[in-house]
Amino acid sequence: MKNYTITVNGKVYEVTVEEGFHGKGGETATVPVNPPKTSEGTPKPVQPAAAAGGLQVKAPMPGKILEIKASVGQPVKRGDVLMILEAMKMENEIVAPEDGTVALIQVSAGMSVEAGDILAALNV
Repeated sequence: MKNYTITVNGKVYEVTVEEGFHGKGGETATVPVNPPKTSEGTPKPVQPAAAAGGLQVKAPMPGKILEIKASVGQPVKRGDVLMILEAMKMENEIVAPEDGTVALIQVSAGMSVEAGDILAALNV
C-alpha cells in the first residue's frame, strides 16, 4: 500500500492505493480513499452507492454540479429534477429515472464530475 496526498479543486485528499492487484478479465480494483474532512476535522461519512440504493444515477457527461434540488429521504417521481449539471455552458437537468426515494446524494454544488460518475442513488 502506498499513501498519496492529492489536491482536487483546492481540496486536499489523502489516498491509500493497494499495489499488485490483478483482476480477472479486465476487472478493476476498488481503491480505498480516506474521506474528506469537515471544517471540524472529522471525516465525512462516505457510503457506497450500491449499499445505499438499488438504482444509481450517473453523470451523462463531464461537467460541474450547479445545484442540488433533491435531498436524502425525499420521495421522487420519474422525471423529477435531482440536480443541475453544467456542461459546455449549458444547464442540464439530471432527473430521476424511476419513482423512488433518494437514498444517497454523492456530489455537492460546485463539484466537477466525469461521465459515468455516480451522482445519486435511489431506492425503488
